[in-house]
Amino acid sequence: MPKKYPYQLAQHKVDHGVEIPVEELKIDDKAQRTLNEPRAMGIAKNLVPEALGTIVVSQRANGDRFIVDGMHRWHAAKLSGIPALMAEVHHDLDQQEEAILFLIKNRESSKPRPLDEYKIGLTAGLPLFVDTESALLARNLSMGSSGTNTVGAVAGVLRITDLYGPEILERTLKVAEEAWGRTKDTWDGMLLGGIGMFLGRHGDHVDDQALAEKIGKKDPAFRWRANITALASAGGTQHSGTGSRVSTCYQLLITEWNKGRQAKNRIAV
Repeated sequence: MPKKYPYQLAQHKVDHGVEIPVEELKIDDKAQRTLNEPRAMGIAKNLVPEALGTIVVSQRANGDRFIVDGMHRWHAAKLSGIPALMAEVHHDLDQQEEAILFLIKNRESSKPRPLDEYKIGLTAGLPLFVDTESALLARNLSMGSSGTNTVGAVAGVLRITDLYGPEILERTLKVAEEAWGRTKDTWDGMLLGGIGMFLGRHGDHVDDQALAEKIGKKDPAFRWRANITALASAGGTQHSGTGSRVSTCYQLLITEWNKGRQAKNRIAV
């Protein structure tokens, strides 16, 4: 299935092999991952200057130079007293474009934490992240460490938006809340993923309130989680990953939805 939310960046001037004084470089927290101080200190402790490689820098129209990729090497260089770093310099990008470039550069390697990627994706104004944020805000939720009003399942929530759209995500969040209330377990990734898959595939034929009542009456969220994990793991570790647990949740939701319904009104398993 083709991606509906690609990362795109306009053509711009790029200079390679530019030496930049460490003290001239800046960090924009909204377009960059969170600095891991122990990681930078570890790099500094075992630093081989010749192996630092090339960092990626954005030189804005006003001349300010912001690090796009290589923040931890830059910080290690500061700790080690190294005066300058070699850089690949991208010219005349704004903050939004810097965030997009960061995500492109880190797509295959040194992938940022999901929450950092989410924050940077919002700064970049990428539709996947913006649409997801809109669905969360519509339910008075935010992305963060799992809690009463915060959802920690970043990758799972983004996947719902990517596959089925923000409307299905908002419906998923509403069904979960009406079934189990606002708890940490309610916002579990495999539960949201299963509900999202169910609504994404069968939402045109499903009453959301009836679905919430059925699954809420069946068990609280923590028990759904435990049952799903046990069932998904029963086939061995090769079948117990996140995708398998989401699929298991989806199958259990179909079973619950079909209870008490005539054959013609059931969803095929």
